[in-house]
Amino acid sequence: MSKQYLTTHTIDDAHITDIFSFAVTRTQILSVSGASSIKVHSTTSPDIPLTQTLSGAHKLGCHHIVTSRNGRIAASAGFGGEVKIWSISESGEWAGEGKIEDGNKAGEIWAVALSEDGQFLASTTYDGRINVWDLVAGRKKIREYETKGSFGMCIDMSRDGRFTASGHENGGVYVFNNDTGRMLYSLPGLVKPVRAVAFSPVGTRLAAAGDARVIALYDVQHGEQVANLTGHSAWIFSVDWSDTGEYLLSGSFDGKCKVWSIDRRACVATHSETDKTLWCVKWLPKTGKSEAFATAGANRSISFYREATGG
Repeated sequence: MSKQYLTTHTIDDAHITDIFSFAVTRTQILSVSGASSIKVHSTTSPDIPLTQTLSGAHKLGCHHIVTSRNGRIAASAGFGGEVKIWSISESGEWAGEGKIEDGNKAGEIWAVALSEDGQFLASTTYDGRINVWDLVAGRKKIREYETKGSFGMCIDMSRDGRFTASGHENGGVYVFNNDTGRMLYSLPGLVKPVRAVAFSPVGTRLAAAGDARVIALYDVQHGEQVANLTGHSAWIFSVDWSDTGEYLLSGSFDGKCKVWSIDRRACVATHSETDKTLWCVKWLPKTGKSEAFATAGANRSISFYREATGG
């Protein structure tokens, strides 16, 4: 059984260059691009208006932005090697909290992930190290994991904060236990660059995808691969789990966005509004009965989709 999603809105030319990443809270979407500003749009009204622009946030542009699940903290990683931490006020305005500089070399911090409460930030490096920072205790580095020296392209942290997962240019996927500070698993299966990793909401599954054009699903408890989702015909840049863990969203180099049923291990919807790269796809926090998601990438626009329901 396929599902139908309708385009509800598109923010054309949301940025002046490729939109490399965006993050969502219950009421907002924060997006970044090759330009220096972070844009904040409100998702509470149908026309998704621009509510704030953080000008000059990253001089050389920004490649990753993430928000904590509680919606209070954001972290953005710039092409200059800097990571900026942002917090939201009661009135819904974002302001800078400070930054993390690790030798301040480009590539020293690449992909980033935040814990649910925004206390911990995990980051990858160009040479395969994974760092975890405590943003409450003076933005100090509290963990440093070593892998096989391959560029860390993506990272995620489980919602309970227990695990960190990273994907690497050499096809490596690693899971680390944040409590013990040790590597838990080196996961097999993807021999080409891994560009996206994501833990399921309850942390029992890990999705990993990239240039192999398949999405590998792993059992986090045992470190075993349990499924391959096939159907993309181009590199996969982004994956995201729905709130219930029933569906997975993916976006690829050829502009196609797919929705997968985890139970059925099958693609249930494909959208291709653009033939330009989708750098980022994400489910929006569920507010009504139907699921909704957003996509962004090389066409400089952010598109919004909502599940078509009968009622």
